[in-house]
Amino acid sequence: MSEVLTAAQMKAIEAAAIASRAVTGLELMERAGAGVVAAVLEEWPEMALTPQRAVVLCGPGNNGGDGFVVARLLAGRGWAVEVYLYGDAGKLPPDARVNYERWCEVGEVTGIPPDGDFDVIVDALFGTGLTRPLDGDLVAAIEGLVERTLLAGPNSKTKIVAVDIVSGVCADSGRELGCPAPYFAHLTVTFHRAKAGHYMGHYTVAPWALRIVDIGLEDTEGAISLTSCPRRRLGKPVGHKFSHGHVLIVSGDHGHAGAARMAARAALRIGAGLVTVASPLGAMAENAARLDAVMLRLVADAVGLAEVLADARITAVCLGPGMGVARAAELLPVAVRAKHAPYIVLDADALTAVAQDPALFALLHDRCVLTPHGGEFARLFPDIAEKLAAPAIKGPAYSKVDATREAAARAGCVVLYKGADTVIAAPDGRCSINAAVYERAAPWLATAGSGDVLAGFITGLLARGFQPMQAAETAAWLHVECARSFGPGLIAEDLPEELPKVFRALGV
Repeated sequence: MSEVLTAAQMKAIEAAAIASRAVTGLELMERAGAGVVAAVLEEWPEMALTPQRAVVLCGPGNNGGDGFVVARLLAGRGWAVEVYLYGDAGKLPPDARVNYERWCEVGEVTGIPPDGDFDVIVDALFGTGLTRPLDGDLVAAIEGLVERTLLAGPNSKTKIVAVDIVSGVCADSGRELGCPAPYFAHLTVTFHRAKAGHYMGHYTVAPWALRIVDIGLEDTEGAISLTSCPRRRLGKPVGHKFSHGHVLIVSGDHGHAGAARMAARAALRIGAGLVTVASPLGAMAENAARLDAVMLRLVADAVGLAEVLADARITAVCLGPGMGVARAAELLPVAVRAKHAPYIVLDADALTAVAQDPALFALLHDRCVLTPHGGEFARLFPDIAEKLAAPAIKGPAYSKVDATREAAARAGCVVLYKGADTVIAAPDGRCSINAAVYERAAPWLATAGSGDVLAGFITGLLARGFQPMQAAETAAWLHVECARSFGPGLIAEDLPEELPKVFRALGV
């Protein structure tokens, strides 16, 4: 898996490298500035053909120092470059001060944001270290400078480049500090590793491009993972159908059983050996008419579910999609208390039932996986959701990562908090982000039933022997890949059917 860092982790990595004398701060700053220039020319190669006009906005810290390097290197290419400094040059950190002086040998520095027609606007104001809201006058000045790009969108002639992260956005959470960030960047260039905030909050709204520049630093422990796919485990070794698990998907009643059928199809496609839909009497006819490879059992009530779960070959159960809250509340205790302890995925109506009854919440255990969207998360964990929704007035701001970790610890099981910035956390603090942004953007997933398919994917992987955290991570990753593979026009039913194509592309 790739990893992302918090601002504090990045600062510690840089400090350790400098303290060990492996590199100087000036060398890191020079590498960072050169990396920004290289990323700009790679993103827009036509800009390498003729000199352009750029403005570089430099802040009062080391991010500003990176900006002075960028300005100097662009000027060295024959570009017309203007530099604005927010703050007092006399108070710049030592390395940033050196690069300020180097720039002053080439060009001028102004204390008033320039106006004019620029090809590139480089934001090197605050970077990852920002912990307070931007000054209102500064926000107004930036807004005035980039107003035409906000109107023109990603096809604007003027390109906005953020060094490390958009100024005004918390690098740990992606949340805007105090007030809306004054723009969206066409290109964000960060160093060593992406930051957690690049995959959450502000960056999920208009995620155009992120480039990560290697500046010669070592890795660290404790980083947050980005989800990936364990190709080898997805293949099927020699065996029979029961070698790959038996999934039970509990259906709702007549007219509400489609969600369970989609989850069942998803579990079967992802490789579960057998899948059975447990149906109430009223939905038996419609389920029978729509199911072929998926088996069907009559389960009218808790007694009926207990009888089915007496079969120890059932390795994973999914409750919630289309069940109805009352049916979920009745059947959930039977599933979580089953003698042979199958894995349990709780989605949709099952989550609502748990949120409404503390006694049900108390039954959760480490073989459960909860898959809430924002509204369900708020019902399950209202105090945590309230903290996440509160305005971010200082950094590092409380993030979706923080919220999901706290929820998983409280519930004692894996929690997958859905969204374009899906976060998955285990009770022991392990955490990963499955972000459908940048080149992995999958807006077509915002369609009815896609969550039911995700629940089926997770249940199928659990049945096959994946541990809860890995099952949730792998399913979320494959869910996005199926949407990207299918493309525009996707509906939820298409997701399981696209999975074989995704597997073939992976070499499974």
